[in-house]
Amino acid sequence: MSDISDDDNEISFAVKFLGRVEVVRSEGMQILNEAVQSLKMPDKESTEKLQKKNKVSLFLSMSGIDILEHKTKFMLYTCPLSSVSFCAVIPTTPKVFGFVAKHPAADMYHCYLFQSKKFSHLLVSIIGDAFRATKREESLRGGGRDLIVEALRHKNKVLQRENAELRMRLSASGD
Repeated sequence: MSDISDDDNEISFAVKFLGRVEVVRSEGMQILNEAVQSLKMPDKESTEKLQKKNKVSLFLSMSGIDILEHKTKFMLYTCPLSSVSFCAVIPTTPKVFGFVAKHPAADMYHCYLFQSKKFSHLLVSIIGDAFRATKREESLRGGGRDLIVEALRHKNKVLQRENAELRMRLSASGD
């Protein structure tokens, strides 16, 4: 099930949230597999594992991924797209997918795992497309900024040369 909001350019899917696990690296299928195994074997060191698979709404927009409780719409997590480093479907269990994102305030990564009967591959594809579009948009904005910076540097050099010439004229006329 998905809902598309035209005014906010976001799409939402109802999926089961399996949990969030702190991981040591930012990418790789092995990280997702280890996170799934970690959820299967409960221990006290794991960060946040839910006792029961909770149904959540996964909102995806150009700015990020929001995970909300399905019924109450209470925000559980939000991940800017720029913090997402890896996203994939688990090959051994095609209904399970996840993504890895850098914590916004700490130097750590978390793997968010979900289950969807029909949309796992589609969601991974959409997250990947949104990530690429965001990176492309950032590079276009950054590229425009680089051109402005270069233009200002050039203008600065021209003004410095002009200033040096005027100083020479002033000192020559003052002598």
